[in-house]
Amino acid sequence: MSGDTSRSTRTGMWRRALSRLTSSQDDLEAAELQDDVLEAGYDPIHGCADRELVQLRGTIKTVTLRPRAGTPALEAELYDGSGKVALVWLGRRRIAGIEPGRNIIVRGRIAVHDDRRIMYNPRYELRPLGE
Repeated sequence: MSGDTSRSTRTGMWRRALSRLTSSQDDLEAAELQDDVLEAGYDPIHGCADRELVQLRGTIKTVTLRPRAGTPALEAELYDGSGKVALVWLGRRRIAGIEPGRNIIVRGRIAVHDDRRIMYNPRYELRPLGE
């Protein structure tokens, strides 16, 4: 039995090594980001369900101003390697530190509309630059 376990462990190592050699840089960065999120104990975005209270960590990819019903709304796309969620702050045109490339931790309730995950007015914690 231990021979089978050792063989499957070696096979798994070779598969991971081959995967890293044949993966794109984006795939490798996504896998590393997913590992960091899970190690730190945060929820992976891809597993978040509608109306679930979650704590997420990731990188802001884009920031846009999208008025909703005549009210300003700042929208940022958060990416954690497993998926994306739109972070929407209603009534805001700008928030200092909310910018592309910034690492952030957010807490709030997920909403799912047309297979798109959205979090309205999340609590957030900006992570130091370069982290």
